[in-house]
Amino acid sequence: MKKLVFATNNAHKLEEIRAILGDKVEILSLNDINCHADIPETADTLQGNAALKAQYIYENYGLDCFADDTGLEVEALNGAPGIYSARYAGGEGHDSEANMKKLLSEMQDKENRKARFRTVICLIEDGKEHFFEGIVNGSIIRERKGGAGFGYDPVFMPDGYSETFAEMGNDEKNKISHRARAVQKLCEYLNK
Repeated sequence: MKKLVFATNNAHKLEEIRAILGDKVEILSLNDINCHADIPETADTLQGNAALKAQYIYENYGLDCFADDTGLEVEALNGAPGIYSARYAGGEGHDSEANMKKLLSEMQDKENRKARFRTVICLIEDGKEHFFEGIVNGSIIRERKGGAGFGYDPVFMPDGYSETFAEMGNDEKNKISHRARAVQKLCEYLNK
């Protein structure tokens, strides 16, 4: 079975990716390869950040790997929070609660609620980079709904659905999410 390192320490993302890929590929986490570095995300695009993380693993561990970067892009906020989605409210680490509060506060008077989640995956296999993108369009609702998922899931409702990502639960979300769409493209590539 093919082994790939997924350059993340985010348990939610790891679980989501393993569920989507099933038993086709063995996914190793950064912990599994004893990588405890805080890999810099200093690029100004999702693609750039995904590439930085994947290159770091490939150069330092010599293992085929992939990394992703995801952003929530809100039309009325000129694409913000975008690459700053995880650190939108500032401060250390990823404070989903604070990020959501800031977003809802900034969207309070906005009529245009259109938003999209975008994931870019960078796979490095035998030293070559490959990119896969997944997008899901939707809107930012006015108050949080649902308890599943993570990040902005309670305030994001995908187009064509009457539930937020946090209300639909992981099985449903994993079929239609931005990450699922990018991973699907990764799977198709790996299965060639």
